[in-house]
Amino acid sequence: MTDPIAGRERAALEAVLMVLDEPTSATDLAAGLNLTVPAVEALLLDLQRDYDGYTVKAPDMETGSNGPEHEVASSPRGFELRNVAGGWRIYSRAEFADVVGSFVLEGQTARLTQAALETLAVIAYRQPVSRARVSAIRGVNVDSVVRTLTQRGLIEDAGTDPESGAVLYRTTSYFLERMGIGSVAELPHLSPHLPGLEGIEEFYDAGRM
Repeated sequence: MTDPIAGRERAALEAVLMVLDEPTSATDLAAGLNLTVPAVEALLLDLQRDYDGYTVKAPDMETGSNGPEHEVASSPRGFELRNVAGGWRIYSRAEFADVVGSFVLEGQTARLTQAALETLAVIAYRQPVSRARVSAIRGVNVDSVVRTLTQRGLIEDAGTDPESGAVLYRTTSYFLERMGIGSVAELPHLSPHLPGLEGIEEFYDAGRM
């Protein structure tokens, strides 16, 4: 029979995951649930596989040729458990992004403009970087776009340039979460294709004169 204590621990973890608004590490989850990190990691993987459509029948539920306990495929859920940006969180399944997006964003202007996406890409690949340098790369003023990206929580202050004193910007953990990656090192190798990288120092120096 299924261990009632283990079942309760799994349910408690699932309940916590359902209310998280940002990825949380296995260490923090373990501390909050008063469990060991290995135990929480095992439960997380178990839940992840369950949501993806894989379950394990208990001995008293079904016995087959592969033994009393074997993996049985079932339909995946409409949500999934992901490990991104250094932590775990439940998300709607990627294949339903269009459906969820149209439902949540109907009547709202939540999508980033092309200018914002281009500016975000430059910051992601050149970080930490100042607005002056981003403007030089894009060939337009990016002050308002940078403010928008900051308000959306996608970029943040990363200190100042020691030479010019200009504020530097970098992407945030929320950016990693939205991209579904663990670090900026996982970004596609696109930086050689960004416009204006050749001679950027000359443009940047001219902008400071």
